Amino acid sequence: MTRLGCSLALFGLLWSTAIHAENWPQWRGATHDGISKETNVPTRWTPSDGVAWRLKLPGRAGATPVIWNDSIFLTSVSADNDTLVLMCVGTDGQIRWTRELGKGNKDARVNEGNSASPSPVTDGKYVWTFLGNGPLACHDFGGKEVWKFDVQERYGKLNIQFGMTSSPLLDGDRLYLQLIHGEGDPKTREAKVVCLDKTNGKELWKAERPSEAHSENEHSYASPTIYRDAQRAYLLTHGADWIIAHDLNDGHELWRSAGLQPDKYDPTLRLVASPVAVPGLIVAPSAKGGRVIALTPDGAGDITGSKHKLWEYNPTPDVPSPLVHNGLVYLYRENGVLVVLDAKSGKKLYEQRTPGENNRASPVYANGNIYLVSRNGITTVVKAGPKFEEVSTNALEEITTASPVISNGRIYIRTYESLWAIGK
Repeated sequence: MTRLGCSLALFGLLWSTAIHAENWPQWRGATHDGISKETNVPTRWTPSDGVAWRLKLPGRAGATPVIWNDSIFLTSVSADNDTLVLMCVGTDGQIRWTRELGKGNKDARVNEGNSASPSPVTDGKYVWTFLGNGPLACHDFGGKEVWKFDVQERYGKLNIQFGMTSSPLLDGDRLYLQLIHGEGDPKTREAKVVCLDKTNGKELWKAERPSEAHSENEHSYASPTIYRDAQRAYLLTHGADWIIAHDLNDGHELWRSAGLQPDKYDPTLRLVASPVAVPGLIVAPSAKGGRVIALTPDGAGDITGSKHKLWEYNPTPDVPSPLVHNGLVYLYRENGVLVVLDAKSGKKLYEQRTPGENNRASPVYANGNIYLVSRNGITTVVKAGPKFEEVSTNALEEITTASPVISNGRIYIRTYESLWAIGK
């Protein structure tokens, strides 16, 4: 009976851990919003304390890893800085396999990014990868290629100044790509949204995405997301001066909103940060010193400046995407300043500088805390809420542009040099 009791206690502990453990299958998590429901998440660490393991990577990249149970997937450049690969790493820190995805890596702005910037997605059986130079592929968890094609051959050359960084979006059996790029005549340039069958890569629909944007604004580095509540669900694409909602079944446009540009048109206001959508609210960032606008989800047609616009705030985060939790909007600006707004009114509740600058990672929430990862590898943990309260500041001393990932009680941070597993 003693042995039985111990066994039952151990089973109960494992079951409790399992039901609180979460997968992180896409760039911003399972619900596309940077929110983790896990409660056993570390808040303090150093390179030598509180770290489960550190894995040296073959080359640098900015793609955020994705995790399903004990499998971690990430794209990277190999040591030759030309070959692009998909890696499968166990949660024990051991590399299980590496598969070549293509060659011809292109660096952007020296060390700002490269062709391995888009993040993978997974459904627990397969993993999909998209590279900035065109290859789109599906592999199973054993590393076997299921299908692959070159997006540039099917949909046209990816003509974008600093390389395509938009991550694919998986929703059910469909894989979505936002391809906003090109130059010249708005009626003929390459700007479209594509929906694919995840099982074979075949096109289900393709929607053109017209706009009058010009110059650098024809290029979008943002990723698409899904809005979903009890009444409606649709795809959101972001770029070329507009946020646009598309029907999930055929891609036709449901509504669009401008209002991201300043009063005098800025031809360099390319969009990088992605929108965040939670039930009842969509927060759409612009770029540089531009605006953030908040929209209701029930619009139709051109809703620019209409009743569907709840508020606007200036300035925008620029690169990190917004986070919404418990009635608050968190804007982690590129310069390290954290701004917290009331989600209903847009009223600023506080503004606080944190360490770091040139930040690229988007904030995540877990267990009452907001995790802010700066480019210099410092993670600032602050209490979620209307008043600033710092919990800790944790340095890894390595450059990072990927967003943090939370799964099974650990935080995973991908730097240019390594993959870190923080926690037990």
